[in-house]
Amino acid sequence: MNLFMFLCHHLVVLVLMLPYLGGVYSNSTVSIPSIVNIGAIFTFDSSIGKVSKLAMEQAVQDVNSNSSILHSTQLVLHMKSSNCSGFDGMIQALRFMETDAVAILGPQSSVVSHIVSHVANELRVPMLSFAATDPTLSSLQFPFFVRTTLSDSYQMTAVAEIIDYYGWKEVIAIYVDDDYGRNGVSALEDALAARRCRISYKVGIKSGADVDRNEITNVLVNMALMQSRVIVVHAHSNSGFMIFKVAHYLGMMQEGYVWIATDWLSTVLDSVSLPLEKMDTLQGALVLRQHTPDTDRKKAFFSRWNKLTHGSLGLHSYGLHAYDSVWLVAQAIDKFFSQGGVISWTNYTSLHDGKGKGGGLNLDAMSIFDNGTLLLENILRSDFVGLSGPMKFDSDKSLVRPAYDIVNVVGNGVRRIGYWSNYSGLSIVSPETLYASPPNRSSANQHLHSVIWPGETLSKPRGWVFPSNGKQLRIGVPIRASYREFVSPVKGTDMFKGFCIDVFVAAVNLLPYAVPYRFVPFGDGLKNPSYTEFVNLITTGYFDGAIGDIAIVTNRTRILDFTQPYAASGLVVVAPFKKINSGGWAFLQPFTPLMWIVTACSFFFVGIVVWILEHRINDEFRGSPKQQLITILWFSLSTLFFSHRENTMSTLGRGVILIWLFVVLIINSSYTASLTSILTVQQLSSPISGLDSLKASDEPIGFQVGSYAERYLTEDIGISKSRLVALGSPEAYAKALQLGPSKGGVAAIIDERPYVEIFLSTQCTFRIVGQEFTRSGWGFVSILTTF
Repeated sequence: MNLFMFLCHHLVVLVLMLPYLGGVYSNSTVSIPSIVNIGAIFTFDSSIGKVSKLAMEQAVQDVNSNSSILHSTQLVLHMKSSNCSGFDGMIQALRFMETDAVAILGPQSSVVSHIVSHVANELRVPMLSFAATDPTLSSLQFPFFVRTTLSDSYQMTAVAEIIDYYGWKEVIAIYVDDDYGRNGVSALEDALAARRCRISYKVGIKSGADVDRNEITNVLVNMALMQSRVIVVHAHSNSGFMIFKVAHYLGMMQEGYVWIATDWLSTVLDSVSLPLEKMDTLQGALVLRQHTPDTDRKKAFFSRWNKLTHGSLGLHSYGLHAYDSVWLVAQAIDKFFSQGGVISWTNYTSLHDGKGKGGGLNLDAMSIFDNGTLLLENILRSDFVGLSGPMKFDSDKSLVRPAYDIVNVVGNGVRRIGYWSNYSGLSIVSPETLYASPPNRSSANQHLHSVIWPGETLSKPRGWVFPSNGKQLRIGVPIRASYREFVSPVKGTDMFKGFCIDVFVAAVNLLPYAVPYRFVPFGDGLKNPSYTEFVNLITTGYFDGAIGDIAIVTNRTRILDFTQPYAASGLVVVAPFKKINSGGWAFLQPFTPLMWIVTACSFFFVGIVVWILEHRINDEFRGSPKQQLITILWFSLSTLFFSHRENTMSTLGRGVILIWLFVVLIINSSYTASLTSILTVQQLSSPISGLDSLKASDEPIGFQVGSYAERYLTEDIGISKSRLVALGSPEAYAKALQLGPSKGGVAAIIDERPYVEIFLSTQCTFRIVGQEFTRSGWGFVSILTTF
């Protein structure tokens, strides 16, 4: 009985533990597969494909021979060509699903990547592209798409910073008309706009084997007629080389042009040796190349590569990224297995018909990778240093520390002129060195080596010319009847001359881009035009802008946009004056009559005060009344020359004398200075002392025809319009001032300072009185633009 109970007890315990034992047993018996399949989709016969194929084969060989990774599991790589076709790429991706590929390397093309990424998302298979650079391949839209190369958003930022570094403001973009080209140029537009630059013209061309030379010729001929001479080429190798070939034939690879090619060109230059005829068409071009650090491991691989290819095929940055992509997948799979991950698949039923079949499309073999998300997470958490540099992803699933080499095509090869990195911008120091210091993107820290530009010149091209087909701006110019020194037409031509014209032409010549324009006259030349009507024509669209002696005033700035003032132009008052002759009585002029009376009274008063204080104790102040009066007068007047002989005995008397002598000293000094000025300097007198005295009177005031002075005096100052007299020339100014108000002339003229200075340079009987009472200037005008 006891034995029976013992057996029953242990049997119950065993039954209760079976689930746990089963779990342990099942985990311990999960076998790691001996083979893991991965796929690769790219174009075998392309510049990128030839190098990448061999690089991935070498990477698989290195992984399988390394005992520290995947251990007993062999990595098997299946390669299929997409032929740069989105349809072929999708078909090949579906075929990989029949081989249970846990990851796909590629596609090479951005166009194919857009299509195949949908397949990868549905089947949860990570897709690692080592060559698709389209910036719109978003990790949000395509979560299973991982870019193991650099996005074109970085490359276009580098191009924009190069353009900004050399001071160019407008560029022309020619691109291949597909997702890769269009989205790359769109990124370039955004990068240029952030630096106040822009693409003035962009055009797409066909890609593939059907590149039309005539089409490219027509495009380049149209570009040659435009003003910009900075051309960015973002294309594939076949269309890109055709562009440079036609450009060379048309003479567009000569001095004055700037050609910037994206990394499609450096990929070809690094992989094969081009014939001299083709290199001649590229001379002087700037080219970007994805930067990879110069490490010992990279140098060893280059040596191994040269032995493998016998120097017939060069290794470019995309080949290095392809090699690193294989290692990235291998390390992620190794970590996947160490986490207990299982490679299992579930049938994809979304496309099955009601009978569980693939609807005749043979889709039964399509399966979903159950643990694809775990493998993707391991890929994104990777952190190691490969041949191309750090293989680590940021929060946007982009590689960290993007950088580019900037090279210049010279002779039979290229010459590196600097680097661009997202860390410090343009530099002649390698990015690895800069990473050790804090980032510095200031303009003073941006440097590149000298460039040999097209035409074999070291001088930086201006970047623009006057276009042959550009629209000319209609610039209004007033035709004045007076003061033609500022602006006047040249007889027999449609040109103008004068100070204002010289300033405008000099300013235009300093611009970093072309401004085609033509002068359009305003006015009949018989009288000065109304400048208010003149500038209002800009708002109607008749003029695109206006130049001349145009004053910047408040009511005009509300509807028009002015440049910075190039000349001071405040209103001043001009009035006649007369000379004051000194004559025989000049010695009386330093003081006014009132001052003379006060001074005389002061002398007499001080004499009386001293007599009161002294006559009781001082015998010198005693005597008959007549004698005491004479003493008072003599004593007070003698202090004027500090020659008084009478001694003061009282303390108060001495104090009064001390203070009075100090006052006399001041009076003497002031009188001497004023008299000296009267006798040596010409004295001028005018009945008008400034705007206030002119406003207080009721005398007529002159102003220049067409000037804003009339509106200012009536509306702002409050002077009656009946007092204003319009005058049209310097001669009319002089005549009106000479006649004066009593004879039908004017008491003064109010005009802008530049006109007054020219007027006074030939007239010596008038002068500026008072202060300048407005603070304005002359500027050029365009239509007011609001944002």
